[in-house]
Parts: sequence; structure tokens; C-alpha cells
Amino acid sequence: MKNDVNRQWLIADRPIGRPLKDSDFKYQETSLAQPDEGEVLLRTLYLSFDPAQKGWLENVANYVDPTEIGDVVRGSGIAQVIDSKSPKFKEGDLVSGLVGWQDFPVMPASALNKVPDGVPPTATLGVLGGTGMTAYFGLLHVGKPVAGDTLVVSGAAGATGSVVGQIGKIAGCRVIGIAGGAEKCTWIKDELGFDEAIDYKNDSVRKRLKELCPGGINVMYDNVGGTVLNDCLGEIAMKARVVICGGISRYELGQLPAGPQNYFNLVFKRATMEGFIVLDYTNQFPDASRRISQWIAEGKIKYKEDIQEGLENAPKTLMRLFEGANFGKQLLQVADITAAVT
Repeated sequence: MKNDVNRQWLIADRPIGRPLKDSDFKYQETSLAQPDEGEVLLRTLYLSFDPAQKGWLENVANYVDPTEIGDVVRGSGIAQVIDSKSPKFKEGDLVSGLVGWQDFPVMPASALNKVPDGVPPTATLGVLGGTGMTAYFGLLHVGKPVAGDTLVVSGAAGATGSVVGQIGKIAGCRVIGIAGGAEKCTWIKDELGFDEAIDYKNDSVRKRLKELCPGGINVMYDNVGGTVLNDCLGEIAMKARVVICGGISRYELGQLPAGPQNYFNLVFKRATMEGFIVLDYTNQFPDASRRISQWIAEGKIKYKEDIQEGLENAPKTLMRLFEGANFGKQLLQVADITAAVT
């Protein structure tokens, strides 16, 4: 190896009830570990960032293994195999998995998946990865849209919301996206084909929903929570389906927020509100990936990536999500693919 130092970011504090701070993370450099039988040594190329990572740092997410102070910060990524002690992978293979915030992870081969040939590697972290799967199963299996439905998507310019809206158009829905700022609203309408956009930073969301959804909201796909969810619940149609995917607005709180004031409209409208975890659909991922790949090839789904650079910027890149600074799927490039094998 030309470089025998493994840079890492460790969990230093629990950001409960407050925004992320630099002191939540500790930087260290260690020597490279060597793989045992069944393991591979990797070089991280790209890291993926999602709001749920703050919950992992807080240790409040109960659908994944808990984290400990001093652990390498958990995160998905794309890496290239440097040394393999497993027949599953060979040197040079591109793989995806929970590589963590570090340059050179050593991982069991069983915990990794090969990046398919002919696919942009970063797409497997976004539109063809967990992001795309979340959009696909949350909308089609939980929201159950039918042609003619009015679909409202919060966080519509984000990695998940932007794909939800496009799948909604494929399903024959009239799609309204809620996003922050004129640039994002223009993008989801002009580039992605949303029918309407609401700028929550400058518009009254409730007023615009009344104007744009005179017949009510048939499917609400929520990535935000808080007042946006409450406003949408006030405008649901009879038999509406409300999909709870994320709640980025609550991550700054020390406790769960009070229930939305308009929740009883679910009773009046005989509607349903359901949450889901995409991991429940893991066995169906290959079929969903094939369908999304076909839609991309047909030009029916477009995606945007926001790529920052340098492992030293990992904490600030995560913070971008909670500042609304990212535009598209938030990624961080750690190394070039051609530099991964020495």
C-alpha cells in the first residue's frame, strides 16, 4: 500500500435535542487492519448521507443495532476491494455496504454487495439503492396510488421525495411537491415533471394546498413531519392514504413532538396513516431495482446528486441535510476509483 494510514471519524457525543455540532465527532488515524478468512480490505470511494444517521448517533433508532461512543460513524458507501480473503470478491471489485466514515474498512464479504456492471456506482447509493427502494415501496406498497389520484410529496426535491413524485407520475397521479426555495420548486416542475410545487419557505403551505387540491389529497408521502404534515392532514380526501417515511423536522428535538393537531381528520375522512421501514422489503429489492433501472433508461426517472469532497468534510456534509443545503442525493467523494487499487 502507498498509504498505511486509515483516517476515521468516531462518535464522540449524542446530539439529542439539538443540532449537530463538530464536537459530536472525533477524528483519528490508525494503522490499516488486515482481512481474515471471509473478509475483504476496502478503500472507500463514496459515502452516502441520510437524515436517519442523526438518529443512529442519538441511539434512538430501534430498527438497527445500537451505536456506542467511540464507534466509527455508521454510514453506507461504495468501496473498492484492495485485498480479498473471500471467493465472493476479487481485487478491484466495486462493492456497497455499511463501510462507515473511514478510508480503509475491513469487512465480512457477506455484509457487502457487488455494484452491478454498467451502473453508475453512485446510483447504487441513491436512486438504485436505499433511497430508490424507500420511494418505490413506500409509495406503491403503502400509498397504493391509482390513476387520477392527487399525490402530495413533502421534501420533494430531496433524494427520496424526487423519486416518489416521478413514480407517482408514472402511476398516473397528479403530483404536487413541497420544497424549499424557488430553485428547487422550478427543478421538480420543469425537470422532473411535477404538476405543481409549493415553496414552504415563501408560501403558506395550507393556503396553497387548498388552492391546488380542491378535491383533497388522495395520497400524502411525508418526509418532513411537523407543521407540513399537519397542514396536509387538514386537506386529505375521503379514504386518503398518508405514508410516513421520514421526519427531518423532529431530529432537532429532544423528544418526539406532540401529535399533529389535524390527526382526527383521519377519522372524518376514513383515511389511514401508516409508517414503514424499507428493510421489510429487502427480498423484493432486485425486482424494484430492475423496474427503476428501466424507468431511468426510458427517461421517466431523473435524479440529481450533490457530491461534496474529502473525508475531512464528512461531519459538515451530514449537517448540510439539516440546513436544507443539499440539492439532490447527498454524497461525499473520498477517493477516485482508479486510485483504489495500488
